[in-house]
Amino acid sequence: MTDRFTDKIALITGGSSGMGLATAHRLISEGAQVIVTGRDKSRLDAAVAELGSRALGIAGDAAELTDLDALTARISDRYGRLDVVFANAGIGAFSPVANVTEAEYHRVMGINFKAAFFTIQKTLPLLPDKAAIVINASFAVYRGAPATALYSASKAAVQNLTRTLAAELAPRGIRVNSVSPGYVDTPAFRAEVSAAAEAAAATKVAVGRIGSAGEVAAAVAFLASDEASYVNAHDLIVDGGLTLAIPTHMV
Repeated sequence: MTDRFTDKIALITGGSSGMGLATAHRLISEGAQVIVTGRDKSRLDAAVAELGSRALGIAGDAAELTDLDALTARISDRYGRLDVVFANAGIGAFSPVANVTEAEYHRVMGINFKAAFFTIQKTLPLLPDKAAIVINASFAVYRGAPATALYSASKAAVQNLTRTLAAELAPRGIRVNSVSPGYVDTPAFRAEVSAAAEAAAATKVAVGRIGSAGEVAAAVAFLASDEASYVNAHDLIVDGGLTLAIPTHMV
């Protein structure tokens, strides 16, 4: 691995598993000190034990402003700054629009959009000029599918947030980009999808397989690094061609 993040401090929300945990591994392997957050303290403690001495776990809910205030205060006291923020906390939620309750609306929008918005707002005072922000969106924003109205809308909101924040923070040299993963093998994905459904999903991907969390982490690391110094307001689709390419067997 390179040393792209030596002496850098990175925050990853939702970092106790899946793409967040893989990104923490990636950034640490390239020299970063990483703060990971999560609502489940036992899972977070296990993740920190796995990550090693350059990881700090801070339990909390990214959609709760009091938790975010406590998080930023702790980071400020310990490190004094943040160089990278990966607003990764999010959930999948799939239901026909007629079945969506107000409580479910607030739950999904709270975790997928509110958490990203206020994580960035609260951490801005810790970000020096030329820092990097990456937000986790989804390939779902590019396709219409049944039972995804609420989820897709929440991810479209964070994708647009990427562009508007990139414009607003440009005078400080702070770059804001997003990643839009396709089908990715994570604990959350495996909990929702049977083996048969996963095999069927893989046939829709041009490269013929489900992606790994590490492949998304590599994309996040690129966007957060100085190698992407002229990449701003961009959504990087990491989906094996699912969105934009038709598999040969389907032609």
